[in-house]
Amino acid sequence: MAEIRTSTLHTTRLGDDGDPVVFLHGLFGRGKNFTRIAKDLQPEFRSLLVDLPNHGRSAWTDRVDYEQMADSVAETLRGDFAAEGPVAVVGHSLGGKVAMVLALRHPDLVSRLVVVDIAPARAGGGEGEFAHLLDSLAAVDLAAVERRSDADEALREPIPWDTTRSFLLQNLRSAEGGFAWEPNLELLRSSLDTIGGFPDTGDAVYEGPVLWVAGGRSDYVRDEHAPVMRRLFPRAHRVTIREAGHWVHSQEPEKFTEVLRGFLARTED
Repeated sequence: MAEIRTSTLHTTRLGDDGDPVVFLHGLFGRGKNFTRIAKDLQPEFRSLLVDLPNHGRSAWTDRVDYEQMADSVAETLRGDFAAEGPVAVVGHSLGGKVAMVLALRHPDLVSRLVVVDIAPARAGGGEGEFAHLLDSLAAVDLAAVERRSDADEALREPIPWDTTRSFLLQNLRSAEGGFAWEPNLELLRSSLDTIGGFPDTGDAVYEGPVLWVAGGRSDYVRDEHAPVMRRLFPRAHRVTIREAGHWVHSQEPEKFTEVLRGFLARTED
């Protein structure tokens, strides 16, 4: 596992051989959220796990902008991982929207696209939940946190779900003199309207193969989204993993990997 930082984005590589696959995480996430999936794809595939702007160990920005994020990913890929040709791109939620914009703006970089439980439309119902989670993290008195368990205890009442707290606490890092949150909480909180939407991409169309993976227990992908998905991505094929919610890859990793591997290994276009 090799970690690399460009001028803006931090990335982690897994595997030395096989076809290249790029993973883009969702809100509150980091590239390493896809570590298990990337390892399960070896040795046939080598992976690049990207920390998107304002997340993980990547740089903070002045605003949240899907086109800007996609261009940052494109710059990173052109400089290294996709220097020899296009790569497969997998994106979940926020990262799924970045992946779609990347494919529309830089189609030469994307050999095939996987969009996980999100649509190129305004997401419904999630902004209130995300606002609560962001407010809860920001309310933790980090000056009083001496160990990670202190932050866990401070979040126990506002966020009673153990798995959710554990996921969020991955964003807490040791800093000089204490702890700090890696994500840009203030910017993300003020940008939830932008995060929930999808930019106007004009007449752009991505002609490559697209796998659209939905969680059966999630409402982020609905039948009403199919027309716009097919307009922008005419070769999109939808698969639903019935037992999964929004975090498909973490809730049903074996099924997700099976579906992903099958799509990535397809030779016919």
